Amino acid sequence: MYLHGRNVLKELLGIDSSRLRIKRILFTNQRNVDTQLLELAKEAKAKGFRIEETSPEKLAGLCREKKHQGVVIDLKEFSYVNSEKILDNLERQSTATIVLLDQIQDPHNLGAIIRTSVAAGADAIAITSSNSAEITPAVVKVSAGLAFSIPVIKIVNMAQFEKSLKERGYWIYASDMNGTPYYENEYSEKSAIIFGNEGKGVRRLVKGRSDVLISIPMERTVDSLNVAAAAAIILFDRRRQLAVRGA
Repeated sequence: MYLHGRNVLKELLGIDSSRLRIKRILFTNQRNVDTQLLELAKEAKAKGFRIEETSPEKLAGLCREKKHQGVVIDLKEFSYVNSEKILDNLERQSTATIVLLDQIQDPHNLGAIIRTSVAAGADAIAITSSNSAEITPAVVKVSAGLAFSIPVIKIVNMAQFEKSLKERGYWIYASDMNGTPYYENEYSEKSAIIFGNEGKGVRRLVKGRSDVLISIPMERTVDSLNVAAAAAIILFDRRRQLAVRGA
């Protein structure tokens, strides 16, 4: 997996290196005239990463993008986390927020939701293993590198995962046009919030296992919001409620 761009590298350098699986970081061999690139290379080397130099053309070939900004990060495949492990870790917290994505297929939406989830203080994200976008360079770029800042779980059976969450004391909230207005909903201390497929929404069985349906009331001339926009509204309202409680 090849990532590119200075902002992405900056985000990666700010993350605990144990969570990254970086093979090497390649810089343009023309970076001597660029102070910012020199500083990034110096910082990457100080953190123990393998640094290489190559031509701008080689960088473009690796990431298939001419606008690589002089840096390409060579990563091993994205590392998803074990669901039981992360749930065990979250048991120690008094509050927790898990974002469940039920067959989100657009990489841009996935990246945007990841970025929002991190910004809103969510503790983990779960995606379905089928009919879903995976963590790719495009997703990482849209997330501004934040895909590595939050545990991402890959779930085979979302309805079964909901059952596991309930057994651990979580309440499940599904985003749905026919639900209670989000600003009238009061979240539990341990909450899992589901956002559904761009065209079909949350699947019937998954929705049926949820405890509460929540909606975003809109003008009649608008059918629905983009799922990434809807996630931002709901997740930041969850963050607001936790702040009010002092959690």
